[in-house]
Amino acid sequence: MLTKNKIVGRILAYFVRGLILVAPLYFTVMLIVGAIKYLDGILPIYLTVGKQQVYLPGVGLTIIIAGVIMLGFAVSTFIPQSLLSFVESWLKRLPLVNLIYSSIKDLITAFVGDKRKFNQPVLVVINRETGIKKLGFITQTDLKNFNLSDHVSVYCPHSYAFSGELYIAPISQISMLDISSSDAMKMIVSGGVSIKS
Repeated sequence: MLTKNKIVGRILAYFVRGLILVAPLYFTVMLIVGAIKYLDGILPIYLTVGKQQVYLPGVGLTIIIAGVIMLGFAVSTFIPQSLLSFVESWLKRLPLVNLIYSSIKDLITAFVGDKRKFNQPVLVVINRETGIKKLGFITQTDLKNFNLSDHVSVYCPHSYAFSGELYIAPISQISMLDISSSDAMKMIVSGGVSIKS
């Protein structure tokens, strides 16, 4: 016969199992819906029906996505690269604009595009005596401009945060990992909890 404590314990166990199933799904959906609402709100589209304006959800987001695709097509096919280079060089001459524009462009191209940076996961030796290492991604292999020909730059993201640290480490203290960059990023972001089995 089940005692009162066992019944409470079992109910609590069922609750925890349900929470493990529902919580990640709920937060994933909420983040996606929040991102869609934010992007759709950038270009809100209303339809006038009589004397009343009716908001059309999703139309603004569709227009933004179509515009970005058309711009990508135009840049890839008929807009001359020399014109793009001229505009970019002009932007880079403006002190504050250069810092913001270059940083955002480099960050976006690090994750998407032809020149992805977060594609080589590595371990960096932080303390040789204790054997402590940090998981990160090689972002630059050529540091000759800094007179560091035998070093590479490694970016180590923080767990559960949009931040990280940049290490300039000797190549001798870097170990290449034979795992995908997405598996390495999952492990870092989850604080080591999410490991592919």
